[in-house]
Amino acid sequence: MSKRKLTIAVTGLNNTDNPGPGIPVIRGLRDSEEFEVRIIGLAYENLEPGIYMHDIVDKTYQIPYPSAGTEVLLARLEYINSIEKIDVLIPNFDAELNTFMRSADKLKKMGIRTFLPTLEQYEERHKSVLPEYGEKYDVRVPKSKAIFNASDIYSLNDDFTYPVMVKGKFYDAFIAYNTEQVKMHFNKISSKWGLPVIIQEFVKGVEVNVVALGDGKGNVVGAVPMRKQFITDKGKAWAGITLKDDKMLEQTQKIFSATKWRGGMELELIKTNDGKYYLIEINPRLPAWVYLAVGAGQNLPEALVKLALGEDVKPYENYQVGKLFIRYSYDLICDIAEFEQLSTFGEL
Repeated sequence: MSKRKLTIAVTGLNNTDNPGPGIPVIRGLRDSEEFEVRIIGLAYENLEPGIYMHDIVDKTYQIPYPSAGTEVLLARLEYINSIEKIDVLIPNFDAELNTFMRSADKLKKMGIRTFLPTLEQYEERHKSVLPEYGEKYDVRVPKSKAIFNASDIYSLNDDFTYPVMVKGKFYDAFIAYNTEQVKMHFNKISSKWGLPVIIQEFVKGVEVNVVALGDGKGNVVGAVPMRKQFITDKGKAWAGITLKDDKMLEQTQKIFSATKWRGGMELELIKTNDGKYYLIEINPRLPAWVYLAVGAGQNLPEALVKLALGEDVKPYENYQVGKLFIRYSYDLICDIAEFEQLSTFGEL
């Protein structure tokens, strides 16, 4: 059976020590048994490694940052689409999702399909409102508080005992053992990601994660639990192993059924020594370790494309337990002419 040919645009090509999900998503698509894909990379920075990985990405275009506004982004995508005829677009950064969600109807008119959460789904799972989320959906979450200025730091002793987690609204999380450390992390995070900064109760235990895909009707198309085996100083998993854990899968099904989640999701949990699970974060897209799910038998990027095309997708029933992923660094040798071309013309 011949494969269907599709052109798929993907963001998140920053395959660094703080990797975006773009390259793992693309690897999953290239492993597809149903699709033959032409991959269009959408890059924000000139040095995103995926731009220069020509066996992974067929052509790359620079796009404006979400802060430039929806109209500027749409104008750029309209130009790219006039050349490439994009079938599906997969955004992979939290910070850009709002713009793409609001643009979904206009993109569809261009012939570009997406499969993203609704604005309500996206907004209600923010770290800053996680306690309300936990109460609404009966999920155990750590105590947390959103703070908007440095003076709030001095009253944290009334609600928290140290250490605490200090988190950005999109990315970054640090442990703080005293007020001075909170202040330092607050300044660093707020200057990078804006306000609020979230203070979260520190829960001691093992960090476990689930990558999952929802069909928007309350069903889980696929879900794979993982335990981080090695964590970088940025808190990113550099190695992880698939787990058999029915409680994590039940938690995922419970959330997807209640919220009718649409698209990819990563659930970050802490499993305590007494077997309790605390949901510490929900990332509203496929994570950078999604290729582990592909390797374990669930090609979630392929399933996401099918959902974007409006096709029915049969849920995955199982996955391989004990599959391990280990990241590695690799020196990619490029020509300065490629860098100059991207910088000058905005495409490569």
